[in-house]
Amino acid sequence: MERWDRVGRRAAYGAALALLPYLLIKVSWVVGSLMGLLPVGHGFGRAEWVVLNTVTVGMAAIGIASALALVRPWGMRIPGAPVAFCAWVGSGFLVSILPFGVLGALLDAGGGSAGGAADPDDPAMPVWEGVLVQFGFLGMGLGLAFAVPAYLRRRWPEAFAGRVGDGPRTALPWAAVVGAAVGLCWLYWAAGGTVGITHPAERVTDWHLLGAVSGFWALACSAAVAVITRTRPARLPRVVPLVFGWVGSGSLFAWSGWKLPVTLYLAWADRAGPLPPENLTVAVVLHLCAVVAGATMLRTLVRSHRRRDGS
Repeated sequence: MERWDRVGRRAAYGAALALLPYLLIKVSWVVGSLMGLLPVGHGFGRAEWVVLNTVTVGMAAIGIASALALVRPWGMRIPGAPVAFCAWVGSGFLVSILPFGVLGALLDAGGGSAGGAADPDDPAMPVWEGVLVQFGFLGMGLGLAFAVPAYLRRRWPEAFAGRVGDGPRTALPWAAVVGAAVGLCWLYWAAGGTVGITHPAERVTDWHLLGAVSGFWALACSAAVAVITRTRPARLPRVVPLVFGWVGSGSLFAWSGWKLPVTLYLAWADRAGPLPPENLTVAVVLHLCAVVAGATMLRTLVRSHRRRDGS
C-alpha cells in the first residue's frame, strides 16, 4: 500500500509538470493573437480563437492545481468534493483518451487532434509545439491514472474495500441505459455508419478512433454501474467496476460537456469554416444525453457506496 502511495504521489507531480508546457503555449497563443504577433487557427476569427484558448488556459490551470491537490498536504484539508470532482473531470478528459494515444501512435494517426475541438489541426503550429501539446495530454493522463486512485484510497479507503455482492441490490439506473445507447451510436459512426452523418468527407482517421474510444468508455461505465447496482458477479472485487465507472462516466461528462457548447455555437453561428461530420442537431442531443448520463452514473456510484455502509 505504501509503495503504491509513493507511486501515486510521484505521478501527481509528474502530471502537473507534464501539463505546464501546454499551459504556457496556450498563454502565448492568447497574448500573441491579441498583440497581432501570432496567427489565429485555421477557420477561426480572432475573437473565437482568443476565447477558445482562454478557456483552455483556465482548464489547464485547474488541472495543474488539481494534480497538486492530489499530493500536497493541503489537498487533504480542503473539502473532498471539489477535489474529487476536478479529478473526475480530469480523468474523464485525459485518462480516457490514453487508448487513443496508443492507437494513434500505432497507426501514425495521432499527431494533432487528441484534443479535438480544443486544439484544431493548425498548419501554422510548429512541430515542437505539437509534440509538447501531445506530451502534456498523455503525461497528464498517465499521471492521473496513478495519482487519482492513490488520493481516493488515502481519503476514502472504505470505498474500495469489499466485493460487489456486499451491497444491496437495486434496479438498473436509467442513466446506464442512456449511456449505453450513446456509446452504441458513437461506435456505429466509428465503424463507418452513415445515418446521422451530414459531412462524410470530414471523417478522418482520428475522428473514427476517438469515436471508438468514446463509445468503449460509454459502454464500459454503463456495464460497471449495472454490475454494482445488480451486485453480479457477487465475488468481483469492488474496485474493478469502480475504475471503469469512474473513468467512463467522467469521459461522458467531460468530453460531451466540452463539445456541447461548441456544437451549439456552430449550429447558431452558421459559420463557413470546417464542421464536424455528424449532424449538429443529432450531435447536440447525444452530447446532452452523455452529460446527464455521466453525472447521474457518478451519483449512482457514490450512493451505492453509502448504501453499502448503511450511511
